[in-house]
Amino acid sequence: MKRETQTIEFKQSWHDEYLKWICGFANAQGGKLIIGVDDSSRAVGVANAKKLMEDIPNKIVSLLGIVANVNLVVRDGCDTIEIDVSPSSVPISYHGIYHYRSGTTHQELTGIALQQFILKKLGRTWDDFVCDGATMDDIDSAAIKYFLRKAGDAQRLEVAKGRHRISDVLTSLGLIDGDGNLKNAAVLLFAKNPQKFFPGVEFRIGRFHQDESDLIIQDSIGGNIIQMTDKVIEVLRAKYLVSPIHYEGLQRIEPLEIPEVALREAIFNSIIHKDYTGPHIQMKVYDDRITIWNDGMLPDGITVESLMKEHASRPRNKNIAAVFYRAGFIESWGRGIKKICKAFTEAGLPPPKFDEISNGTRITIERTAAKSIVQGRNVGALNGALNDPLNDPLNDPLKVEILRLVGECPGVNRTRLALRTGRNVEAVKRAIAVLVAMKRIERRGSKKTGGYYIVTEAES
Repeated sequence: MKRETQTIEFKQSWHDEYLKWICGFANAQGGKLIIGVDDSSRAVGVANAKKLMEDIPNKIVSLLGIVANVNLVVRDGCDTIEIDVSPSSVPISYHGIYHYRSGTTHQELTGIALQQFILKKLGRTWDDFVCDGATMDDIDSAAIKYFLRKAGDAQRLEVAKGRHRISDVLTSLGLIDGDGNLKNAAVLLFAKNPQKFFPGVEFRIGRFHQDESDLIIQDSIGGNIIQMTDKVIEVLRAKYLVSPIHYEGLQRIEPLEIPEVALREAIFNSIIHKDYTGPHIQMKVYDDRITIWNDGMLPDGITVESLMKEHASRPRNKNIAAVFYRAGFIESWGRGIKKICKAFTEAGLPPPKFDEISNGTRITIERTAAKSIVQGRNVGALNGALNDPLNDPLNDPLKVEILRLVGECPGVNRTRLALRTGRNVEAVKRAIAVLVAMKRIERRGSKKTGGYYIVTEAES
């Protein structure tokens, strides 16, 4: 006989508390509770099989409200009882408590886990429920106009010219219920200040060297989520990511160190799949890697391995995903991860890695371009400057950070250095003057398009 699995449980004798296990099977994938078999799968039999065959079905119906197939099965000459439980389409409770079969154990569902379980059984998602206290006055007309422009460009929504009533737009998107109340998705997508209702609606970015103990700068991007990705990309470009400069003819080109289409897709995914009852999205930029984490595990039936293959789209927030699709931000067929990996492969970069950690989902991107710049000839003097205190009298963290940024992004200008360090332009100007005087960096190019470069040992 098979051993215990997610759908099979053995008990040597019957006790009424085993109705909890039956409840758990009904709330999960269904399963079989076999009475008269020990944990080693050996049949030991039950002495009162006839009476139990009458009692157990009645108790299941009266206490759980479901019907299960209860059969007498002879195993190795012993009477055993097999209770076959089908999965229920509605939540089932035992004495007011909801149980769930997970692996080979049964769990009592409480708090957020219970809320999410009930929503799933009802075929609804959290973003489909009414946001208490929210009114049309909370909606930002500029966010609505932004969405309509994007949806029109994507040709995924008929957008007539002229003014649009906010209520009509939200109704067409299914973001208002039959009583005229705004749903959670409407507030998250288009509110002037969604943080008033949901404190976790933030995208936080931090710059670290090797680990979290070495925080350099940080930013928090709030506001509605329909425009959040644009704001995040703008901050990343200005302060956090390397933009290696090259020229195509006379045109100066500054692409991000990683494909922007893939970066946007990763940010879209984190926003759409986030559990908005939990903490904010976290993006951590290290010297050698970037991680993006959002609260919420992968959907049931989806594993890290299956993400890389064809899989159905199962967004945690269906309304938010539908609006992002209408805006042309995402595809609707679960192709986001493949799109990310394809963009990295076409750029000659290693694909990102995905995992589940701290009750959430994380993507890790290797900073190949940044590492190659830091390790290259242009920063030959940089490593010595940062690692040899006898050769370098710099004790000012701002100057050290400017050295690092110039090494990572040769040709960076003063304004961008101020943005990336989070300091005012005058402070950066003074620090640059010292570094130039020390012959650590130098300015090259015209006044309008020039920037700063590390002075190598050969040049100094």
